[in-house]
Amino acid sequence: MYDILLPIHSLFRWLVLLSLLYSIYLSARGYCQGWQFSVDHDRIRHWTATIAHIQLVLGILLYTKSITVKAYFSGLVDSAARMESLFFGIIHISSMLIAIVLITIGSAKAKRKKESNEKFKTMLIWFSIALLIIILAIPWPFSPLANRPLIRNY
Repeated sequence: MYDILLPIHSLFRWLVLLSLLYSIYLSARGYCQGWQFSVDHDRIRHWTATIAHIQLVLGILLYTKSITVKAYFSGLVDSAARMESLFFGIIHISSMLIAIVLITIGSAKAKRKKESNEKFKTMLIWFSIALLIIILAIPWPFSPLANRPLIRNY
């Protein structure tokens, strides 16, 4: 199961990033240009949160199956792999959980706002903060904490 979920989780990250970027872009334009918050905007808000939640479920499943995480909690990690196991054991999962909570709160708050500009502003703020956390917590190929390829194919 781990070998199936890992590439799916890796590919799904791009959907999360693209949906967040698109939602933030629309929110910024809608807020700055005084757009009416439409049914299409509401669908984008909803799907952005849904995609993030799917990614969270995939991530939690991976977390429970990960050899790196199990090694971190068992203490059987040599000094060379310590930072990577710490990253996946604590930093990555906690940062992503926080980001998903922020997306969920932002989506719920935006849904309940009455005025269009308040809906756009709420999405813009909450989704932007979540995106920043996600970008910092992704194991990019250039990350000093733990690096992984942009797309996992195994």
